[in-house]
Amino acid sequence: MIRINLLGKSKPKSKRSAMATTAIEFESGGSPNSSNVLAAIIVLAVTAGGIWWYQSQLAQQAADIKKQMDAAQRESQQLAQTKARFEQRQAVRDEYEQRVKIIDSLRASQSGPVDLLTMVSSTVNNTDEVWLISMSDAGNSVNVDGTALSSNAVANLMTNLMKTGYFKTVEIKEAYQDEGEKKIQAFNFSLTCEKQPANAGGKKS
Repeated sequence: MIRINLLGKSKPKSKRSAMATTAIEFESGGSPNSSNVLAAIIVLAVTAGGIWWYQSQLAQQAADIKKQMDAAQRESQQLAQTKARFEQRQAVRDEYEQRVKIIDSLRASQSGPVDLLTMVSSTVNNTDEVWLISMSDAGNSVNVDGTALSSNAVANLMTNLMKTGYFKTVEIKEAYQDEGEKKIQAFNFSLTCEKQPANAGGKKS
């Protein structure tokens, strides 16, 4: 059956229909794209801030490393200069020491034989009944020629020469009676005195 509203008033809506309409109007009250754009802007801002902070940290670390490298390079240069000066002074000192050694060696080579021959002459003069005729330095040995009143005097001279510590051995080369001496008995003798090696514990020539 068909009903016609002659009064011209619309039929009041039920409470349920009114609530549904309100809910629809509330949900559609704002633009759905605005909230998404705001969220995207916030995310981009946070990301950009994080990237800027990270890059700042990297730049600071790079600057610190460069400062350390520069300081290390300066220190290395200073050490190199110090080492160069030390090596230069060391070379000068070594050269000076070498010159001193050469001078000492020349002095020793000049005075050594003189001192040795003086010592032999003194030993002969301090031995009783022995006189020195000649003496020569043969390099590794010293040859001594002299006259003695007895064979015991020659033996005493050989013992005294060994006591000086300059000789490794003292050997008699020859000994014979001097026929030209009529008033006293005299013996002519020749000794060969072998020098001590340079690295021996005794005295050096």
